Amino acid sequence: MKDTNRNEELESLENDLNIEDVTNEQINDIDQEKESANLAEDFEKKFEDLNDSYLRLHAEFDNYRRRTMKEKADLLKTGNEKAILGVLTIVDDFERALPNIPDDAREGVELIYSKFLNFLAQNGVKEIDALGETFDTEKHEAITTVPAQSEDQKDKVIDCIQKGYTLNDKVIRFPKVIVAK
Repeated sequence: MKDTNRNEELESLENDLNIEDVTNEQINDIDQEKESANLAEDFEKKFEDLNDSYLRLHAEFDNYRRRTMKEKADLLKTGNEKAILGVLTIVDDFERALPNIPDDAREGVELIYSKFLNFLAQNGVKEIDALGETFDTEKHEAITTVPAQSEDQKDKVIDCIQKGYTLNDKVIRFPKVIVAK
């Protein structure tokens, strides 16, 4: 009987050990599942971070490309601005000289003058018409002011000392004007 009790005790202990083994295996399985879940979350977070970084970098590159294309287009539009400004001083000299040229030489000088004007027009240069306009600091440079002779003349450009010009809608030289106050 003692042997039977002892056998039963041993079986009971073995069952307890088996249960503990099974429980330990289940705990190990659960731990592995938790680790797998944590790894999956880590990979998911890393993926989201990398994807976000990629999207930001892509957007930044697109903005850079657009900006450089715009700058290049602007440079092509106004790249010859310095040369045009040099030609404008020559045109100013022609305009000052034309009234004082004798009639026999006037035709040739006027031909050269008109060629300069055609060159400027072909390159997108336009004269800013200032005379009689309301004075605008965005378009005109006031040299001096004079008293207005009537209310209609107040804040109007009454004389233009030097013509102004635009190059492809960008002011490259402001007209120098006299304003009535």
